[in-house]
Amino acid sequence: MKWLELQIKTTPEFEEIISEVLYENGATGLAIEDPNDILELSRNEKDWDFIEPNLIDLGFDGILIKAYYEIDNGINVTIDNIKDEIERKPIKEGKEPYGKIDTFEVDDKNWANNWKKYFKTIIINNHIIIKPSWESYDKKDDDIVIELDPGMAFGTGSHETTLMCAEALDQFVNENSIVYDVGCGSGILSIVAAKLGAKQVTAIDLDEMCVKISIENAENNDVNDIVEVKQGNLLDVIEGKANIIVANIIAEILVDMINSIDKYLELNGTFIGSGIIVEKIDIVKDALIEHGFSIIDIKENNGWACIVATK
Repeated sequence: MKWLELQIKTTPEFEEIISEVLYENGATGLAIEDPNDILELSRNEKDWDFIEPNLIDLGFDGILIKAYYEIDNGINVTIDNIKDEIERKPIKEGKEPYGKIDTFEVDDKNWANNWKKYFKTIIINNHIIIKPSWESYDKKDDDIVIELDPGMAFGTGSHETTLMCAEALDQFVNENSIVYDVGCGSGILSIVAAKLGAKQVTAIDLDEMCVKISIENAENNDVNDIVEVKQGNLLDVIEGKANIIVANIIAEILVDMINSIDKYLELNGTFIGSGIIVEKIDIVKDALIEHGFSIIDIKENNGWACIVATK
């Protein structure tokens, strides 16, 4: 099968906007290459087995977002729509557009292997180890090792938002926890919750590929008896209530979800929301407070935020 790879040169401040445009136009996967992420992780030698210097230099000042689309009869219309929103439409009158787009044709094999050079073993809170399936790791007695093959779902755990959500889960999950993971991607946070001892985890994603990869990763980590993966829009496919809801999406969608969250979160339950750029912390915080939540913690990392609240 042939795929079209869009490479968008942009800046971190427009990552959220561009990602939303790409998903709205049917992207089956995103990969975001940010030299600052690599440099931040490389400061802790435990986080990476090695750093390739050429991974840090993109050849321009900014980030590179890659999106993938199956080549079919409608691909030209799709790309034209994306270019209208990202490349041709200026941010404000007299300003530059959101990004510059290049396109490349790739096949399944190339796509499945090219991104692997960016995914190395990550250590969270000194005992949660997220490692790619093709690498080895010497496990210590109290380590929780998660073996991950993101495939086309592109969720490796290295992004700041995922790391902060995993840290929060480490703090709040116990053997009685029922967890909903909204926008599960490759299933990494669901697997973290299950490995931390949660008795029941439901992973939800709208993207069919994410659902497939999440199921495979849950099986490969022997938590498929705990993690159930569902395809659907946010919490629409859920019945019953959880003790913990974790959602790593974007600020505006988090606010929409908070409006109906009472139907899905137990009293005194914990809400973990991330995917929030720091400039939008207040809109999520205000929505939570308006719906009776108390803010427990707000963490920031490299321009991203994670909010933990309880009701």
